[in-house]
Amino acid sequence: MKDTNFIISLNHISKWFGEKQVLNDVNLNVKEGEFITILGPSGCGKTTLLRIIAGFVTPDEGVLEIDSKMMNDIPPYLRPVNTVFQRYALFPHLNVFDNVAFGLKLKKVPQTEIEQRVRKSLKMVDMTDYEWRDVDSLSGGQQQRVAIARALINSPHVLLLDEPLSALDHKMRTDMQMELKAIHKNLAVTFLYVTHDQEEALTLSDRIVVMNDGVIQQIGTPIDIYNEPVNSFVADFIGESNILNGTMFKDKIVNFLGHDFECVDEGFGENIPVDVVIRPEDIYLMQSPNKASMFEGIVKSCIFKGIHYTMTVLTDEGYEIIIQDYNPFEVDTKVSMIIKAQDIQVMHKERLCNEFEATLVDETHLKMLGTTYECEAQSIYQGEDVKVIVEVDFDKLELLDDFEKAEVIGDVRFILYKGDHYHLTVMTEGRVNVYVDTNYVWDERDLVGIKILPKDMRIKFAAE
Repeated sequence: MKDTNFIISLNHISKWFGEKQVLNDVNLNVKEGEFITILGPSGCGKTTLLRIIAGFVTPDEGVLEIDSKMMNDIPPYLRPVNTVFQRYALFPHLNVFDNVAFGLKLKKVPQTEIEQRVRKSLKMVDMTDYEWRDVDSLSGGQQQRVAIARALINSPHVLLLDEPLSALDHKMRTDMQMELKAIHKNLAVTFLYVTHDQEEALTLSDRIVVMNDGVIQQIGTPIDIYNEPVNSFVADFIGESNILNGTMFKDKIVNFLGHDFECVDEGFGENIPVDVVIRPEDIYLMQSPNKASMFEGIVKSCIFKGIHYTMTVLTDEGYEIIIQDYNPFEVDTKVSMIIKAQDIQVMHKERLCNEFEATLVDETHLKMLGTTYECEAQSIYQGEDVKVIVEVDFDKLELLDDFEKAEVIGDVRFILYKGDHYHLTVMTEGRVNVYVDTNYVWDERDLVGIKILPKDMRIKFAAE
């Protein structure tokens, strides 16, 4: 039976702008009265998703329901939602009262009712004595309150907020977060909030929806998202993390940093490659030597961050890890470290190697990633094109800044430091993700050439 408590249902929503797919099969249910935050980096699709709910963008695939009614073709002004924009969109020629009352006047609501509702809305946002002020005379935080009051006055079932605090300074943004939380608590209104600020999402939300490349990566409470990330992207994007390659030796025993550690995870199998997440605050640091030590290293940097120190430690096995502690350790100090079993988060790897769709066009050539590659002689070629899958290990691709020596060009989209190397996501000009392990430092959006040698390709029938 369908849950009628869902005020918003997004079912298999996809959207393209030209050849670029910005949303890919998005499914999300929002309960009435929830504070949901859609979180992700720039270009992940979060604002497009919000605009689809508002009615400013129409999905190419899928169904949007609000209050159990299909909304795909319903214009914005007939939807039970209101939007607070990043730039507030206040009318500079109108005072606070008239800005808030604007929507009611369009609907020809009686003046006495307008006055009552405006004052009620301004009271909700603590702007009672500002009715006749010019909006240009208000601070950024006050203008934001006016924008929220204007959105709330129409009694929407859902309030959509598109990065509404991004233009404010840090202190004002923190104050407004508390204001929004209080407003939500006092109103029977569903809040759907878009931001790229992780701290904001953790502070405000009942649930967080983490997005990347138009796909929902994880949905959960702030505590779940922080403590139990489902993949390396979520772990890296939500707070600082040490994300390391590991091997699940057996249930509750995982190897990483060159050592075996007890953990609480099980059910992965034996000798399975995994990703391991350790939050910087969960590594206990002590002066060496120490009998309780699990592993040791040398402090390479120590920076004061206000309430704690952030230190980079190079372990004896050659891994760099980040540690947060209330007590500083000087650079070049020998230290001992402990990690408790419950603080080790083990995750399935999203992939073990690159897998590319390709076509074998003769015994020693194949078409892949939009170009033709030379490969080692393949006996499976029998005189006609053969659909194949080409596997390439992450460390077998070479990134070049000399494009003439590369078969394919792409740009760096995501960088993950794994303690002793970088794991990069590179998107090719044909919009295919290529994953590369490298010791060289690249920056996001760097253009790079990609070279793959014939000996590093594993080729198999596509049907296998």
